Amino acid sequence: MSATDSPTEHPVALVTGASAGIGKMFAQRLAASGHDLLLIARDGVRLKQIADELSLQYGINAEAMPADLARDEGMRSVANRIAQMERLDYLVNNAGFGSKGRLANRPVAEQATMLELHVMAPMLLTRAALPGMIARNSGTIINVSSVASFTFAVGNVNYCATKAYLRVFSEGLATELIGTGVRVQALCPGFTRTEFHDRAAIDMKSTPGFLWLDAGRVVDDSLAQAARGGQTVCIPGFQYKLAVLLIRYLPQWLVRAIRTPLMKSRG
Repeated sequence: MSATDSPTEHPVALVTGASAGIGKMFAQRLAASGHDLLLIARDGVRLKQIADELSLQYGINAEAMPADLARDEGMRSVANRIAQMERLDYLVNNAGFGSKGRLANRPVAEQATMLELHVMAPMLLTRAALPGMIARNSGTIINVSSVASFTFAVGNVNYCATKAYLRVFSEGLATELIGTGVRVQALCPGFTRTEFHDRAAIDMKSTPGFLWLDAGRVVDDSLAQAARGGQTVCIPGFQYKLAVLLIRYLPQWLVRAIRTPLMKSRG
């Protein structure tokens, strides 16, 4: 029996990119709080294993739905599933990836895939979820953006740009939805200990330890802020709150001077 067809009264959460990292942690935390789950990722075997483990551990219904959200067929199949759901309490748009290298040297298909996954898929899934959430006067949408959304970086231009879209999209949508009972959050973590950088072949060995966040802490901060109806933008970690404050208010020439040596490894 699927999570969304379950006869239980459990709230329901859908998490994309749920097979690893922050997405997997969202799935674990939401299962622990009694949510039935619909988990989305490309790796069907790994996803099924996680769904089975969470079902057994927490006594909830967790369904694995393999889909490639960077492809039109994948994103539309998930959007259609959402539109048919009678209840959806949380939508977590987390699926994403990074790359290393200047745009002129990166494969066009890779960069186009990033735009599809970071921009089109979250927009379509959010659009599919909104009518039901508004009708029920309840629901939470969390779009996983990044501290990178507040700046730009050599060797990372589309990542920063697409994450900026998610943040601004979330802020605008949250304003549109005032009075509907539907909450929207843009989660903007900094460096987080997951598989993310290894998959992108980005060497992070020289990154100072104080800059690293734990994935569990990131998700806990996000869910706590959403539950209390906090600000739309969630920035876990004092060090990153300070970094965003400096990016926003320091003179741009000084921000560039600080950023340039940090980003040389991404060229």
